[in-house]
Amino acid sequence: MSTILVLRSSAAVAVALLAAPALAGPTYTNDNGGSFRWYGQFNPSFQSFDDGVDDYNRLVDNSSSNSRIGFWVEQAFGQNTLRFNFETAFSFRSSDGTNQNSKGDVTSWSRTNLRHIDLQFETANYGTFSAGQGSMATDGITGADFSGTGLAASNSVPDIGGGFFFRDGTGALSGVTVGDAFTDIDGSRLGRVRYDSKNYAGFTFSASFGTDILATNNDRETYDVAVRFSNDDLGAFALDAGLGAAWTEQTGTQDRRDVSGSIALLHKDTGISLAIAGGDRDISGNYAYAKLGYSANLIAAGKTSFSVDYYDGSDLVSAGDSSESWGIGAVQKIDRFNLETYLAYRDYSYSDTSATTYQDANVILAGARWKF
Repeated sequence: MSTILVLRSSAAVAVALLAAPALAGPTYTNDNGGSFRWYGQFNPSFQSFDDGVDDYNRLVDNSSSNSRIGFWVEQAFGQNTLRFNFETAFSFRSSDGTNQNSKGDVTSWSRTNLRHIDLQFETANYGTFSAGQGSMATDGITGADFSGTGLAASNSVPDIGGGFFFRDGTGALSGVTVGDAFTDIDGSRLGRVRYDSKNYAGFTFSASFGTDILATNNDRETYDVAVRFSNDDLGAFALDAGLGAAWTEQTGTQDRRDVSGSIALLHKDTGISLAIAGGDRDISGNYAYAKLGYSANLIAAGKTSFSVDYYDGSDLVSAGDSSESWGIGAVQKIDRFNLETYLAYRDYSYSDTSATTYQDANVILAGARWKF
């Protein structure tokens, strides 16, 4: 390889430490209990991808939590609250949008970068009703995690290098990308109507129906249901879990059913956590994922978190194939500046039942997320 691991890591850490904060958005209130608050984040990172033959070094936006800006408007009506949320990504070059053939556009905004245009009505007795572009009931259902390293490592393993192609045994680019071979089978954001129940002893129930209103010439329809449980007071432990199912129909493609979920457990005294996630798509394949994490206040600046994880997938591109990935991640919070610096390393391997062999690939991602 033209660049050894130590040099790549050193360059990545240097980029992560260069990020600096700017200004923060205020909250405005009125005399009737209403408020307006704007917010956002920048998440630049350095990406170094090694496909077994060449290295590709890029400055990108971390797709695990992309750069964005938005605002909330809230108004109380007695015990009930009406909310409106607008949020859009800045659409900088994404860490899952580059490959061996293309660096991608530095920025290229389109309406598909709109994340939320969402009206919510939270009632005291009947739960919350939502309408507009926003999260489906199963969005985030596979993301239960107490490790504090989500910026560096998660079950969505293509986020930091999903656009790159695997090379075959001869060194030629194959037609299989990292994003093809790995998926989290998680929910999405659509134009939808959604209902969330009140909290019943830690349980909440959600259901939604949505369609893709941002993409052109798209008749996708999805309906889903989810149940979540959360309790941070189980003696020395905290628990977070979720399970969901989604049905999707679209002209010209096969109907599909997804079942997915996750569970995370934290030992509060030691900061050690375990997260497990998995999913099954009836027309393709399935995967399982596990992460071991540790968080502690090692320095005065803020919490330090580490994790190691493993992903195993089957039949995600073709029947009989296998996708494996392992990764390590570290995140350092700097509370004074609302800043998190991170460093991630991930290895990808893929095989199928054809005569083609595929070379392993790996990626290093380092950067800093500043929230305002």
